[in-house]
Amino acid sequence: MTSNGSTTTKDGLSNVNVTAALDVEGNVPLESVQLDGLVVLKIIKHCREFFPSPVTGQLLGLDVNGVLEVTNCFPFPGSKADDENEIVDGARYQVDMMRCLRDVNVDHNTVGWYQSTYLGSFVTHKLIETQYNYQQTFNNKSVVIVHDVSRSTHGNLSLRAFRFTRAFMEAQKEGKFTSESLIKNKLTFSTIFEELPITIKNSHLVTALLHSLDDYEHVIPKASSLDKETVVGPLTPNFDTLELSLDPYIEKNLEFLLEAVEEHSQEQSNFAFWQRSVVREQAKMQAALQKRKQENAHRLAAGQDPLPEEDIAKMFKFPPEPSRLDSLLITSQINNYCKQLNQYAGPTLGKLFMAGEFQK
Repeated sequence: MTSNGSTTTKDGLSNVNVTAALDVEGNVPLESVQLDGLVVLKIIKHCREFFPSPVTGQLLGLDVNGVLEVTNCFPFPGSKADDENEIVDGARYQVDMMRCLRDVNVDHNTVGWYQSTYLGSFVTHKLIETQYNYQQTFNNKSVVIVHDVSRSTHGNLSLRAFRFTRAFMEAQKEGKFTSESLIKNKLTFSTIFEELPITIKNSHLVTALLHSLDDYEHVIPKASSLDKETVVGPLTPNFDTLELSLDPYIEKNLEFLLEAVEEHSQEQSNFAFWQRSVVREQAKMQAALQKRKQENAHRLAAGQDPLPEEDIAKMFKFPPEPSRLDSLLITSQINNYCKQLNQYAGPTLGKLFMAGEFQK
């Protein structure tokens, strides 16, 4: 027993210090996400099986010292948005799945969810509502993992972890996305999401298995019908990353970018129409106020009591400002498309110049 009343272990560490080191109360903010190798494989398998249809799933794990360790996951059953019975069945499936995992002593603490996307088109109202509910329920200790299947087919695994910033959480809690609210919370399209770095961790047994798979002579049985030169090991490097035909990907990305720009232009037109409507109502109110002032001047000259001017403001009803949430989401999506084009245009040009030098 120490002087402050906390018990001491054999190593001389108090339980209070151990609790603080392990962040049992979850006071340390999240700084990174650590995925188990099996979790990554499950996410990729689930997303590829239903591609291009979007799919979602649950992430399970633990938050330790600001690192969100994801050790397990399971997919959600597909459901239609307008079918209440299927939504109820999906919720019951999640509860039953969590109970089964707890019974077999597997990590069953919810730390977030994952979803698939096509060409980075994941900034939607459904994602906003789902992630907001997760962060509200788990005290900002949850993330959403976004896996882009189409981008991963070009040789680069696309896994990104996002969560909402405090500014967006405050605005979403208020339910107002007016110009005044955006200025108050200092909210822009770039401050909606906060991306966390992802690290993939494998156990020693999995690492040993990968090394054994690399030695294909021990994996593939020897047979007279197999030519040793034609046999390719599971982890043998290939030249797929040198493929120059990335035009379909870039072309589709440009199509999505043009559609997003058109949607943003429509939102700007709606906002400009609201501004013109407000200006017209203000002009009418000012004209009515000026008329009332002239009438009161005549009444005072005639020795009569003036009419109240406050009634004029009640006669005019200004149209409510439209929500700026759609504009923010579209702008954020446009930013994602531009980043993707920038990331793929550079390597593609490098490959083209390299191929041109080889042909000389």
